[in-house]
Formats: sequence, C-alpha cells, structure tokens
Amino acid sequence: MNDDIDRILQEQAHYYEARASEYDDVWYRRGPFDMGPEANARWFEEVARLEAAIDEFDASGDVLELAAGTGLITRRIAPRATSLIAMDASASVLEINRARIGDDPSVEYIQADIYEWEPPGGRRFDEIVFTFLLSHVPPQRFAEFWARIARWLKPDGRVFFADDRHEGETRPSNPGIQASEGHDFAHVRQLHDGREFTIVKIFYTPEGIVEELAPLGWHVDAATTGDEFVYGVATPSATSD
Repeated sequence: MNDDIDRILQEQAHYYEARASEYDDVWYRRGPFDMGPEANARWFEEVARLEAAIDEFDASGDVLELAAGTGLITRRIAPRATSLIAMDASASVLEINRARIGDDPSVEYIQADIYEWEPPGGRRFDEIVFTFLLSHVPPQRFAEFWARIARWLKPDGRVFFADDRHEGETRPSNPGIQASEGHDFAHVRQLHDGREFTIVKIFYTPEGIVEELAPLGWHVDAATTGDEFVYGVATPSATSD
C-alpha cells in the first residue's frame, strides 16, 4: 500500500510540474478557463473573499508557505513577513513565483518534498500557510502531515489553509476529473494537451476539517467563501518540543 501511495504522489508531482504554466490562467480566468462574464464575476468575488481572509490572518514574523506555487498567495504574505520560506515540489512554479515576487531578500525559495523535508537546524515558524495542498494529502499521510506542521510551529504559532470546495471543483473549466480505480481519494486529471495523471483529491467541508483535526489535537475555525473555496485557521493544542 505504501508503494502505491508513493507512486500516486510521484505522479501527482509530475502533474503539477507539467501544469505550472496553467496556474495563472486558472486564477485569472484566461483562455480555456474563461467561463463567461457572469461565472467569471462570481469567481472573482470569491477570490477577493479568500484574499481578504489571507490578509486578515496577517502572517508575520518567520513564515513558512507550503505549496507556494506561482506566487499568487506569496505576494500577499511576503510584505508582512520578517522572513519567508516559499517551498514547493515543483521547480517550474517556483521559477514563476520568484519572477512575480522580484528581488526580496526576506524570501527564500526551497524545492522539496514535504514528506521528506525538515527545517534546517530545527527551525520553527510563527505562521505556516498553505493553499490548495490539503486536498492532495492522502488519508494515509494525513496524521503525519499535521504532525509535521505542529513540529515546525513555534509555541502559539498558527496555520492558515485554503482549498477547493467540491462545488467549485466540478466547474466545466477543470476538465478531466474522474475517479481512479483502487482508491476513492485518487482521481485521473487530464491537462488541456491531453496528458493524464493520477493525483490525490479529497474535498473537505469546514465541519469535516474540524472533525478530522480535533482528534489530532488541533483547534480549527473554518468557513467558506461561497461555492469555490474553504479556508480556516488552525492552532495546535500543544506544540511538540
């Protein structure tokens, strides 16, 4: 089973490396992701709500952003942080991120696998931010993932997370979603060039996230922007020494 999960995660990494050039088109509703004036307007309203929630979180001090992507969220965090590590498994998205953020000496870019990386010297962070990552964590790695997050936080540290809601993920502009045989959390994704990849995709409700994290010792406040996104703030009841 572990070998199978590792295989899916490797294929997922290849998918997001291959999709690097599409991220901004999705966010800005360009080209094949243009859903028309009315649907685009609803999308941008919810994007604005999500960005407002990120700004309200006000990540400051030493910050770690996981799955930093092309910098659409990094750009909102960097000006407020004393230091920021922007980490992603994809070299291509980090290249776009670096170009977007520019020459900011407070931002350090790291390409790494979240399940293998550890902060150098046991470093801890005041805030950890990740968007569109939680849905790609397989159930077999869920507890491990959050244990790592807790270990990387300073006492009184906080986490901000956001992800797709199921209602939004079924939109026509996100093609090629179909269940993969063998795992109910695995889905086959098709790029617009026709290539197919198996990835992990799990949809959460605010209530579901609270329920999943409570036994792991986390307090969570979660909400939605409407149909597109779920987001929240999580704090561990006790941070590991």
